[in-house]
Amino acid sequence: MSEKKITFVCKIFIMILEYIKWNFNPKVFPNTNIHVVWYGVLFALGIYLAYLVLGYTFKKEKMPAKVLDQTSLWLIVALVIGARLGHCLFYEPQYYLSNPVRILKIWEGGLASHGAAITLPIAVVLLARKYKFKPLWYLDRLVIGVAIAGACIRLGNFCNSEIYGVETTLPWGVIFLRNGETVPKHPTQLYEALSCIITFITLLTIYNKQKGKTSNGFLFGLFLIMIFLFRFFVEYIKNPQVDFERGMSLDMGQLLSIPFILLGVFFLVRAIVIKKRAKKATAAAAK
Repeated sequence: MSEKKITFVCKIFIMILEYIKWNFNPKVFPNTNIHVVWYGVLFALGIYLAYLVLGYTFKKEKMPAKVLDQTSLWLIVALVIGARLGHCLFYEPQYYLSNPVRILKIWEGGLASHGAAITLPIAVVLLARKYKFKPLWYLDRLVIGVAIAGACIRLGNFCNSEIYGVETTLPWGVIFLRNGETVPKHPTQLYEALSCIITFITLLTIYNKQKGKTSNGFLFGLFLIMIFLFRFFVEYIKNPQVDFERGMSLDMGQLLSIPFILLGVFFLVRAIVIKKRAKKATAAAAK
């Protein structure tokens, strides 16, 4: 194919992308009384995929399937509670503290990943005492699946036409017609979904390459850095989720991401130092 033809095809492709009009119905069964939404389907799919990935690591390391099943149930509970409370307390505390019963109405929408990032590790620590495993060992394996679950959840946000970005002139900008938008906006849900997929591939590759023998906390720390550092920067092109964020130099998503990034650096550096010390000890013993 000649250079002119390639250039022409590229221009046509860009023109098509330039006018992405998104008018997707968030209901799985529109025009019926069956209230099932794609966000819920993708959320459930994400949890299932995370379970499969965690099961893969358990099987690879010959861990009891009983531990996997019993801990997974409690982690799902911790995930939902944390995500819901995270949204209610971080983004709309005045409203939900004045109407606490509405916190239970999860179907009305409102989940925050930062809340889940708090309750999941707490749940793992509590479960570790009962099932006799090291919390960081479990978290290293759990976050591999959490990354792919995060991608599914962000695709659910895209199906809902929510949490998107500011106006853009980039060719892949999306016009969210269901919200009355008339100009292309950054599809930040897809950006975050892509970052989750990259994180998943990175963590799984390291896990397989190291045969599950990375220092405890290494994958957990890397996960926190990759996910929340990207979240920090993508917030710059997101629309404010709540009114009080307008005019803030750093929005709530960024402020909440900073502690997790620092925590990730701590666990990553700690794991590297422990591994170096173990190598020195092994070398010294061999002499």
